[in-house]
Amino acid sequence: MSAEFFLAAFSAVWLGILTSISPCPLATNVAAISYVSRRVDKPGKVLLHGVLYITGRTLTYTVLGILLVSSLLSAPALSHVLQKYMHLALGPILILVGMVLLELISFTLPGFGSSGKMQARIDALGSWGALLLGILFALSFCPVSAALFFGSLLPLAVQHKSGIVLPVLYGIATGLPVALFSLIIAFGLQRLAEAYTALAGFEKWARRVTGVIFIAIGVYYCITKIFGVSF
Repeated sequence: MSAEFFLAAFSAVWLGILTSISPCPLATNVAAISYVSRRVDKPGKVLLHGVLYITGRTLTYTVLGILLVSSLLSAPALSHVLQKYMHLALGPILILVGMVLLELISFTLPGFGSSGKMQARIDALGSWGALLLGILFALSFCPVSAALFFGSLLPLAVQHKSGIVLPVLYGIATGLPVALFSLIIAFGLQRLAEAYTALAGFEKWARRVTGVIFIAIGVYYCITKIFGVSF
């Protein structure tokens, strides 16, 4: 594994963690925790539900990554355009994603609502409902998660021609809070509330720092790749 790909893999994990603790995905993860940890009296069940939930999220992002990256690279003309101009588009893309993370710009996306009927169907599936829950919540993109996946991870995967490894790492990282919070629940709801507050505070700091870094790197790419200025 080259140092460049190792850095890309680390970036995919960080993007997944940042996605998982952003307000919208974190809310769905907390909802998933209530489902995953219903059988707190049976640790084996909690562990199984947590693994299935993370598997559902990971499968979703992996399938999306395979379909999108392979389709973008399989068309010869499009592949040539991407290889020739992707480095030029990367700067503006990073700046836009950074602005979304800093809440300088915003947009709305349609999502998958969790109706009572859907919840009943998930409950009827038993343990496998955790897998379905992971898939549904992964597809419920909000502005931040959409910006991170489509605006950051996807270009990274295209650049490294990795439609499997990077989305897998990203997907696993997005489900980590469920595994961590499931353990915290065993110690009581008060500690869960304290951990949630601490995580929410860390998310704001991490998102803003990442947004500033994205904009800085984007400006650097624009100056060096688009305008040809060398330092």
